[in-house]
Amino acid sequence: MKRIGILSDTHGVWDARYAEHFAGCDEIWHAGDIGSMEVAERLSALVPVFRAVHGNIDGGDVRRMYPELLRFRCEEADVLLKHIGGYPGHYDRSVAQRLRERPPHLFVSGHSHILKVMYDRTLSLLHINPGAAGTIGWHRQRTLVRLVVDGHDFRDCQVIELA
Repeated sequence: MKRIGILSDTHGVWDARYAEHFAGCDEIWHAGDIGSMEVAERLSALVPVFRAVHGNIDGGDVRRMYPELLRFRCEEADVLLKHIGGYPGHYDRSVAQRLRERPPHLFVSGHSHILKVMYDRTLSLLHINPGAAGTIGWHRQRTLVRLVVDGHDFRDCQVIELA
């Protein structure tokens, strides 16, 4: 069993509440638009495992450190992480074929700044977009997601709103 913190679209903004809400997590996953290596390093220091992908606003230093697409196993679950990914029924063309050919158990993406936790019945996968954790963008509510990965099951999903 692993406790996971998920966020996206920090856009270079550090908030001390990231540490508060991700305390006790085994891993943090960042779905892109990190915005600065400083934010990545601070998040990485909070947990044993930090995984991230770069987003469309990320500069060369972040792009050199973090890939555009990351596929990995967490417990027994197959996870795919990408910044621009769309959502069930409307996946971005950059990842749609990959999802159809070999669907992961969990697909995490960001970019839209819109929080979505949806099950894709067609591909039998859970999709999570944690919304935007930073202050830059049109969103009104900043959000984080926490969940537990237990074997290949996902449970105790929590949405955290940052006022």
